[in-house]
Order: sequence, then structure tokens, then C-alpha cells
Amino acid sequence: MGLMAQPDRSGAVSFNPVSQEGWITTRLDFLVNWGRANSLWPMPFGTACCAIEFMASAASHFDLARFGMERMAFSPRQSDVLICAGRVPFKLAPVLRRIHQQMHQPKWVISMGACASSGGMFDSYAVVQGIDTIIPVDVYVPGCPPRPEGLIHGIMMLQKKIMEERMSNETLRDEMVPDPTSQLYIPPSRIDELSEPFGNSVHQTRSAP
Repeated sequence: MGLMAQPDRSGAVSFNPVSQEGWITTRLDFLVNWGRANSLWPMPFGTACCAIEFMASAASHFDLARFGMERMAFSPRQSDVLICAGRVPFKLAPVLRRIHQQMHQPKWVISMGACASSGGMFDSYAVVQGIDTIIPVDVYVPGCPPRPEGLIHGIMMLQKKIMEERMSNETLRDEMVPDPTSQLYIPPSRIDELSEPFGNSVHQTRSAP
């Protein structure tokens, strides 16, 4: 809180407490956000045709490298933006949540396509009707499937959102934390059992002894 002089219509000056950010904090926010927005490392989670469009966006014709996103290690602990491309069955829901929980802060999520955003045409008991019921989502990319230009537009929207973040916002990283006492919590061993026999980014060496 600070005091700012505000003259009224008569010319008299009165002091009112207002919320204001310091110059150093504002400049530091700009530099940190500029670095984060231009070095996003994606964690692809592709399950359907949207993943093909995502692959096309990373190819030479569209070239995500100009956004600093050419490094795709498929490792949650080395990524900061989760791109969910395609429908998510309930069998994969705990896997997606675990991948999101393994990512370090700061992290963001892009929901690519109608299936990931709302279930799309798969309005059935087996498909999650929007991944925002599992993990927080920052940007929704519409389409079935969206073209690479649509995903690139979503990435640019995410960059704009990152540039507007402020360290003074205490609720910025207030996200879901795994609570062992919650009914929504699934232990890692149970997740591995549910996702068998399919491999995933959580457990790449499942067949190893």
C-alpha cells in the first residue's frame, strides 16, 4: 500500500491509499516473464488426431523453434507446458493428472482440440468431458482437429498470458496439490496398474525388470 496525491476538481490535493507496484518489481516481472514466455518446453500428451496436427506444427513448414519450443523431451520434470492433444479416456485420467503433478512450477496447460476441451463427439461414459475437470487449463484451442495455425495462435495467447503475470499475485500458483486423504487421490502403484499394458511418460521402463 502507498499514498498517491490525487487533485480534485477544485484543485485541492488529497492523499488516498492505493495499491501500487514498485518500479524494480515491475521491471523484474517483465524480464522473468519474457524469459519464460520465450523458452517454453512442451510436454506432449497426444492421444488422437490432434497429436498429428501438433506434430505438423513442430515440422519445418510451421517451425515451433521460433517460439523457443523445439525441445520436446517427453519428460514431465523437464517441461513447463503440457499440451493435451486428443480425447482422454477415464483410464488415462489419473496418468494425465500425475504427469501434471510431476511438472515443476511454473507450469501451464494447453487443451488442444474439442475432445480435450469438452469431450467433443465422444459424449460417453468412457471419455473425460474436458480435462479441466482433472487439471487446471490455461488456454483452450478449438477445432476438430485444429490446424497447426490454431495451436500456434494458442501458444501466442499463452505467451501473452505469461507476460501479464505478476509476482505480487499470491494465488497465481494456487493449484491442485495431491492430498492422500482425498477420494480423488490415486497412489502411483494404482496408476501403473490402471494404465497397463500401455506405456506412458510416467513409467517409460515398465517392461524392465
